[in-house]
Amino acid sequence: MSTWLDPLRAALDAAPIPVTVFVRDDDTGWADQRLLAMLDVFDAHEAPIDLAVIPVELGPDLAAELARRHAASSGRLGLHQHGFSHTNHEVEGRKCEFGPARSRDAQRTDIAEGHRLLEALLGDVLDPIFTPPWNRCTTDTGAVLAELGIGVLSRDVTVKPLGVPGLAELPVQVDWFAHSKGRRLDRHELGALLAARASGPTPMGVMLHHAVMDDEELVGVAELLQVLTDHDQVRLRSMTAVAATITTGEMA
Repeated sequence: MSTWLDPLRAALDAAPIPVTVFVRDDDTGWADQRLLAMLDVFDAHEAPIDLAVIPVELGPDLAAELARRHAASSGRLGLHQHGFSHTNHEVEGRKCEFGPARSRDAQRTDIAEGHRLLEALLGDVLDPIFTPPWNRCTTDTGAVLAELGIGVLSRDVTVKPLGVPGLAELPVQVDWFAHSKGRRLDRHELGALLAARASGPTPMGVMLHHAVMDDEELVGVAELLQVLTDHDQVRLRSMTAVAATITTGEMA
């Protein structure tokens, strides 16, 4: 049963204005069958989802399937760049592909080449959005993205905005695998976190990782989507649609 989502239902009932929600799933290119199973859940609810795609991990077969699904999705399936190879380049500290250990030129080379690889496989369906692996990057990363015309950066809400001119930032607020004090939140704690974030003033982004989600996890996702698609106070949107409203200063 979805009683774990009762706090979210209550928060939505009390919301003075509609709550904008988007869903971002990371690591496309890994665990293809798990990805397709998750996309089937979203299709069943006619719900939008944005996939962060690892350039060097995307093969032609998956690319063709994603292009097919994109064409049939009526704009509900978004595809954007997720780093380059999802490789940690830091010798100490937290993992990061585009961190302080790398020069601006090295970052630019990887981002540009990754974008080229994705465009070659996906064509013009690629959205100008960048999600760095592990949700971490530097100001140099942001400057390079703006130079290359990739106008939206998506990380975690806990990090400080880069403040790069020409770069909008669209953070996620809820990690499906969120932890507290070294322990993963249970389903009821996750429901409470969703409720708290839905009560905030900004769009609520939910981050998934399909590669580590089994069938039981997908049941939970389906329960969440049922609430989000049924409630009158929810506006479930693509990242591109939400980013456009942030850029213009409007609400989604």
